[in-house]
Amino acid sequence: MKFLKSLVLVVSISLSVLACKTIKLEPVVILSFQQQLEKLFPDAEITKMEPKDYFTDAYQLVLNQPLDHKNPTAGTFKHYVYLSHISETAPVVLVAEGYNARPRTYELSKIFKGNQVQVEYRFYGKSRPDSIPWQYLTNDQAVEDYHAIVTKLKRLYTGKWASTGISKGGETVLIYKSKYPWDVRVAVPYVAPLINTQEDPRTQELINTVGSDECRAKIVQFQRLLLKNRDSVLVEIDNYAKLKNMTFTEVSTNEALEYAALEFPFSFWQWGAKCDEIPDETATAKQLFNYVNSIVGIGFYNDETYYDLLPSYYQHMSELGYYGFDTTPVKDLLKVVHKPTNLRFAPKDVALNYSSDYINEVREFAENRGSKIVYIYGEYDPWGACAPILKPQVEALKMILKEGSHSTRIKDFSAEDKQLIYDALQKWMGYSTTIYPLVE
Repeated sequence: MKFLKSLVLVVSISLSVLACKTIKLEPVVILSFQQQLEKLFPDAEITKMEPKDYFTDAYQLVLNQPLDHKNPTAGTFKHYVYLSHISETAPVVLVAEGYNARPRTYELSKIFKGNQVQVEYRFYGKSRPDSIPWQYLTNDQAVEDYHAIVTKLKRLYTGKWASTGISKGGETVLIYKSKYPWDVRVAVPYVAPLINTQEDPRTQELINTVGSDECRAKIVQFQRLLLKNRDSVLVEIDNYAKLKNMTFTEVSTNEALEYAALEFPFSFWQWGAKCDEIPDETATAKQLFNYVNSIVGIGFYNDETYYDLLPSYYQHMSELGYYGFDTTPVKDLLKVVHKPTNLRFAPKDVALNYSSDYINEVREFAENRGSKIVYIYGEYDPWGACAPILKPQVEALKMILKEGSHSTRIKDFSAEDKQLIYDALQKWMGYSTTIYPLVE
């Protein structure tokens, strides 16, 4: 019996040794981060970039994004995404651009010292097709872009996600959060309007009340000075256009001057200009032009910018809403623009069927159910008039910087207010906030 057991043991060992000799073990292949990206996005063009700030790697991804996420046969467009990487386990900040994307490190990314995924808005910047299929330039399609990108990258990144964006990008953050509330844990929209109508009167109501009576009077005086000195200011515009190789065929310089005069109060408060710097009646035509150019930018109406902003005006006039103009201060001086409207800058021969229903749904979500959102606004920014009014039960934080502008960021608040923001972010995300320099 003992012999039999010994024989079985010897045979078993021999078979095990034989098995080890015949089984070929494959070596373990460890993919680089770029190889992992290529596996996630097999059809994308992925280019390595120079990492900035604290990032260790940076990439440009050019995706073949569906024109219509519900109908793959509609075709694709080249969609540009910029990914800045530090660690697969670090938090991830999705930057929802409202327009074109200029690769840079956003404030929220610095606060968390996290990875950053910066997505250019469809049909803007480098992501613009030669001919825009306007029917696919909708917020719902853009939201599906973000959802598809985030869903894929979550296979690579195990950290929690936050989203952020500025102005129209901040509005996009709120729209995305309302449609896919669980895609990201925390949202931080900056100076984001939710606009009531195609040309919302609330912006003008704010313009009529912010600052001092004296400052608002100086603004009106400046508007009138521009148009009273029309001929000499037009000479300055022509000189500037020649210097900058600008052409004004879509919008004439005469029309551009009138729209700049009408736009001036909005831009003045939006960008936090100083009342004591407004030129008075002693100013030369060159001084008048230089000042309006520094606040509004006459180049805003030249052919190149007109073309670049067509997608923006299409969206505002068809789905998002925008602001209007008050002719009261200068009505007697207008020669070209008698019924000013931002519809003037929207694409021609394209249907613009505006409805407030879409944004009203987003507002209802934000005001009643939009949890874990930090809102950043400036008190004097006209777009702040279109901010959501949060209900008490909503777990969100709305911060308004006294006399702040459209350029308001977290870094601009007092140490005490910044700590309120950091505490909320840390509580909701579960990560410590950093003291990385908050400089854009």
